[in-house]
Amino acid sequence: MIRYALACEAAHEFEGWFGSSDDFDDQLARGLVACPVCDSKAVAKQIMAPNLAGTKKNTPDLPWPMRSMVMEAMGQVRRHVEENFDYVGDAFAGEARAIHEGRSEDRGIYGEATPAEVKALIKDGVRIAPLPPAAPKKSEVN
Repeated sequence: MIRYALACEAAHEFEGWFGSSDDFDDQLARGLVACPVCDSKAVAKQIMAPNLAGTKKNTPDLPWPMRSMVMEAMGQVRRHVEENFDYVGDAFAGEARAIHEGRSEDRGIYGEATPAEVKALIKDGVRIAPLPPAAPKKSEVN
């Protein structure tokens, strides 16, 4: 995925995520990229500094109350999935594909998949999302 800083002709700034540079160009040409503020289709990429791995910290420092709220929301999402979806273990990729193709019952599932399996599912249009990580056990935290 590529994140672009974008701006419309009215100078409203926003960002967009695309599968590739070609995906952005294609969507822009078809009028599918629009400003979320004014709905202008006259959108252009802005200059961005690349996000490179290195010694500098790349994650923003969130104030503790906000960080706590985000962590709690992620925990609620994970609990909801674990309580309401079927766990399929390492058969996730095959079962997700079978559901997508109508060969298996349409239901929520979760499990494990290799990076190659995830990439292939996304490429084929299978709608998947990563599950938020489990909170560390209190015994494992200082």
